Amino acid sequence: MSDDQKKSNFRPFVPSEKIVPEMTAISVLMGLILAVVFGAANAYLGIRVGMTISASVPAAVISMGIFRGAMQKESILESNFVQTVGSSGESLAAGAIFTLPAIFLWAKEGRMDKPEFFEIVAICIIGGLLGVFFMIPLRNALIVKEHSILPYPEGEACAEVLIAGEKGGSKASTVFAGAGIAAVFKFLTDGVKVIPAEINSPADGLGMYKGRIGTQINPAVFSVGYICGPKMSSYIFAGGLVSWLVLIPLIVLFGSDATIYPGTEVIAELFAKGGVDMIWSTYIRYIGAGALAAGGLISFIKIFPVIIRIFKDSFIHFISNKSENITRTEKDMSTKVIVAVIGLITLFIAIVPTIPIGIVGAIIIVLVSYFFAAVSARMVGLVGSSNNPVSGMTIATLLFATVFLKMIGKINEPGMKAAITIGTIICIVCAISGDISQDLKTGYLVGATPVKQQYGEILGVIIASFSISAVLFLFDSVGGYGTDIFSAPQAVLMKMIVEGVMGGKLPWALVFSGAAISICAEIAGITVLPFAVGIYLPIQLSACIMAGGFVRYIVENKKYGSEREKESSSSRGILYCSGMIAGEGLVGIVIALLAVGGFAKFIDLSKVLNYSSVSGTIVSIIAFLIMIGLVFKFVFRRRTKR
Repeated sequence: MSDDQKKSNFRPFVPSEKIVPEMTAISVLMGLILAVVFGAANAYLGIRVGMTISASVPAAVISMGIFRGAMQKESILESNFVQTVGSSGESLAAGAIFTLPAIFLWAKEGRMDKPEFFEIVAICIIGGLLGVFFMIPLRNALIVKEHSILPYPEGEACAEVLIAGEKGGSKASTVFAGAGIAAVFKFLTDGVKVIPAEINSPADGLGMYKGRIGTQINPAVFSVGYICGPKMSSYIFAGGLVSWLVLIPLIVLFGSDATIYPGTEVIAELFAKGGVDMIWSTYIRYIGAGALAAGGLISFIKIFPVIIRIFKDSFIHFISNKSENITRTEKDMSTKVIVAVIGLITLFIAIVPTIPIGIVGAIIIVLVSYFFAAVSARMVGLVGSSNNPVSGMTIATLLFATVFLKMIGKINEPGMKAAITIGTIICIVCAISGDISQDLKTGYLVGATPVKQQYGEILGVIIASFSISAVLFLFDSVGGYGTDIFSAPQAVLMKMIVEGVMGGKLPWALVFSGAAISICAEIAGITVLPFAVGIYLPIQLSACIMAGGFVRYIVENKKYGSEREKESSSSRGILYCSGMIAGEGLVGIVIALLAVGGFAKFIDLSKVLNYSSVSGTIVSIIAFLIMIGLVFKFVFRRRTKR
């Protein structure tokens, strides 16, 4: 069957000939509010722990609740527009907080002036708009023509949530049950903290063997594993096992009496201070960075012919596309507008003093951004936004950008700031292009108007750029970055990479070792990118993802009375886990706002309970088993006949 035949056989939930409310005043307002809220909350979470929470499903659930509950109206396309705008704030935050705090850290060290507010806003807007406008020409090639090839997990999950909310009944109740249960777990673990959020083996290893294993009790991370499935989850977990059960024990064993850069003390002393976590932060992050960079490059090389075909198809589609010949669900933004905006952004990059690379350098940045946008958009179609290696692509960009700037004489502080700025733009482009591709997939499934979604994404990017910039300055003024509260782990890593390249002190041996591991994984037939992500992530995250994937394996391999029953159970699992992502996201925002306002300490009961290591572990294991048991309860629930 040809692509055109597959396209003609697909029918969205809302047919193209049907006109329903979509981009209305209330949906725009709700979307912008959620873009600000999710952007601010995820900036906080990302700076605290180096990860963000997907906002598409939570935004969809909120909009459904308001439209169907408070306003007593059914409008799936309005709800979809709200989640499109709202999720842009989360994606922009992910791109900004992974890099920009490095500039504040340098200012804190007295190495350069603190950035201006509108300087940060401009960087965010540049990256955000490039991410949006680059994805628009790719929509037909990636979302429409490869509809049956690229699943876009979060996009499909969000569509399931929206359709379930529109239909009501048991599907909607499954979503909201997952949201409510995850909200309770999140509040108990990270709010009042009556349940320790992690289960870990001892931090100092087991006797002579200095490895570690553990898992988080995290409904959202667990749900990502369930939605991605057992195969992808196992690759991530395998990478984590290599880092935490192979590399860390070997580093401690062979280097215990040595001082190895970037460490400044004997490894045995580092281990005595912080256990396996200290070894991970000092050495494994560089190995993981190399693995991610190589994994991203390998993935790019493998799909390069596909990317070229996508560019060709997109160009032909856009050149030949006439507005009078297309339906509502095929309408994209004008090609002339896209080209004009990208041209103006390129010119702005060339003249802005923060990026002293001229017009040729600006064109190179834009072209590199375009390729990364295409790679990111296709990668999230396969592995989901949660597994999109944004930081890996940013690390690769920083390495090349810093080397390039050093070669043309832009060294020391000006070159370092320029490198971080370039890295930020690329990072935001990757995050936004991945987000909008998921949103456009959702829109394709529910029957949204693409051009209206694209307008919504632009609005979200602009408003979120101001709010996230304000949050960055707020956190800098409250506690500063690099502290226990605002550790900014990703930005600290980016800072070290730029300093290492500029000063000639980057631990290349560790970086190349990580790259070699990724190459070996590729030769062995392992999907390299999720494997590399696992090497870089803490084992607690990888294990929690694996737990979700294992539960999905059990669900898919159980004996059912019919294929319909199997599909029904699988669908309920995805809906329930989508709801869990929503529930954790919503409570995560509340906890973030409480922390920023200084109220979190008043509800923290961890010091009152004062668990021992054994009792705390028992409580965590029981809670984790209850969370998994509830998943099975809803997955295997039989519908009662009326």
